[in-house]
Amino acid sequence: MMTNDAKKARKVIFVTGMSGAGKSTALKVFEDYGFEAVDNLPVSLLANLVLPGDDGGPVAIGIDVRTRGFSAGRLTREIDRLRRAPGLDVTLLFLECGDNELENRFKTTRRRHPLAHDRKVMDGIEQERDLIRPLKKAANMVVDTTERSMAEFRQLMDTQFSDAHDVGLALFVTSFSYARGVPREADLVFDVRFLKNPHYEADLQPLSGRDAAVGAFIETDPDFTAFLTNLKSLIGPLLPRYADEGKSYLTIAIGCTGGRHRSVFVTEQLAQWLREQGETVHTLHRDVEGI
Repeated sequence: MMTNDAKKARKVIFVTGMSGAGKSTALKVFEDYGFEAVDNLPVSLLANLVLPGDDGGPVAIGIDVRTRGFSAGRLTREIDRLRRAPGLDVTLLFLECGDNELENRFKTTRRRHPLAHDRKVMDGIEQERDLIRPLKKAANMVVDTTERSMAEFRQLMDTQFSDAHDVGLALFVTSFSYARGVPREADLVFDVRFLKNPHYEADLQPLSGRDAAVGAFIETDPDFTAFLTNLKSLIGPLLPRYADEGKSYLTIAIGCTGGRHRSVFVTEQLAQWLREQGETVHTLHRDVEGI
């Protein structure tokens, strides 16, 4: 039995991904949470920094292709070894971003891609994506920053990691528009385009799924109640299984045509139910401005 004097597992978060996807911003957010943030630490020194059982606090470590001695395979093996070490709670966060957006970011900032000093930026992006693919597969969590401003990315980090010191499965429920694509970080995706669409009601069109009138309209759909009940019945038993597998974060995405009415309402309903079950839940309405 754990005593009051027993030490909690030391939180260690590795931040990696595509260059230009937001690693520096992520490390600054972790610093705000009281983490010791270290960037580009050589892989050979990882074990010395995160020794289990020492008196150090939580640590966030940024590693990418610029890191001396970088090897995706070697880094993956080292992280797997640390995951098995007693006294450590290890998470691998992978930051993703679309190729065209990455190219625009490098051109806008006039920075050189670390793998394209004498070549086109896109050549470096393509080479990097091949090199780090094993890290994406091994990640506990993938966050896509393609269509997010710096402020939106910080908000996402806040909702995902504000309780980074806590143990357990953190849930993230987001609404989205299929017109803008499925969120890349989504683990579970549900399509609610079959529900009655408030968009075609003149008095409801300017509102969102967080407005009572919109919710009341959607609830008149004869299939809504059964759908929501079945959705809860599906998700509920999965959560402890994901937790047992060591997953720290689970993203559930709810989509409709415009991402404003049906997906927003279902997201809010699902999030409310999950909180009532005692879960830690954060919500984001990706494609609705001002809410």
